[in-house]
Amino acid sequence: MLADSLRTTMTAASGAKLDAALSDVGWRDMLDEIPDVAVSLVFRLLGETGAHAPVLNDVVTGAAGGTPPLPFAGPCWVVWERGDGPGSALDDELPIHRAAQGDPLPQDALAAGRRAVGWWLIGTSRAMLSLARQHALDRVQFGRHISSFQAIRHRLAETLVAIEGAEATLHAAAPPDDADGLAALLAKAAAGQAALTAARHCQQVLGGIGFTAEHPLHRHVKRALILDGLLGSSRELTREAGTILRAKGFAPRLAQL
Repeated sequence: MLADSLRTTMTAASGAKLDAALSDVGWRDMLDEIPDVAVSLVFRLLGETGAHAPVLNDVVTGAAGGTPPLPFAGPCWVVWERGDGPGSALDDELPIHRAAQGDPLPQDALAAGRRAVGWWLIGTSRAMLSLARQHALDRVQFGRHISSFQAIRHRLAETLVAIEGAEATLHAAAPPDDADGLAALLAKAAAGQAALTAARHCQQVLGGIGFTAEHPLHRHVKRALILDGLLGSSRELTREAGTILRAKGFAPRLAQL
């Protein structure tokens, strides 16, 4: 299956090497022909595997290519380079560098980028949940697996509910129904909030081992913090959604139930 092939590729490579490998398997052709499927699959797997590649640039620019400045949380702009030189103090694997303020992204490009980052956040959240779940099944305290403790179950369940809800909003945000980008904005905010919830709850489940450099959780937490800020943080987008809805004077139907 394509998903299995992509997962294997992402497990073996990251950064510029993964960028080249994705090009070899037809990533840009997929993006042109089946964008919704390609974006949800590739970006979700990037989150689940912990790999990274500058493919967000392809989503935002389309056939034009390039590395455009991207808005980041607060009055900041960044560029996601095609090379491997680290530039983020928080996540030293990502080649993200501060940039001068660029031109506002076209609405359709911004919405597409937010959907892509939303799927990446979903994959990252599921990776954190998987780590915490496995730890709960393996760890024994007081003669019992901690997965049997109600407090642990509640944290894992709340994390899963947040992830599933965010994923549902991403499915509902697909074009052409999202002409003004509001659904993509809300979906990205929900995905960011789900990732922050996953980071908080999974850290609690893992306890002290989750803080160590030897355990992979910290990599996903740092990645989630970076991705939440990219193209607008969950807090900023929630406020922006409120401003849009006040201006509209009504809440549009964003999903057909």
